[in-house]
Amino acid sequence: MVKIRLKKFGTKKRPFYRIVVQDARKPRDGVTIEEIGTYAPISAEEQQVAFNEERAKYWLGVGAQPTDTVKKLFSKKGVTK
Repeated sequence: MVKIRLKKFGTKKRPFYRIVVQDARKPRDGVTIEEIGTYAPISAEEQQVAFNEERAKYWLGVGAQPTDTVKKLFSKKGVTK
């Protein structure tokens, strides 16, 4: 199964994530199929989430399952299944 989830980067107490499409059996920071955006929770509210909406809709359309956190991020920007 393919999932859309967060891949962690950054340092201690300064997290930064990439929104990635990845095989569910791979580890969180393992090999990805595609990177579609970023999430920086400590940035200003309007700069926290940035992603390619077309690619997100494509992956949702072909059956990729977003994690709960990614679902919330997508709903903030108006991207749903």
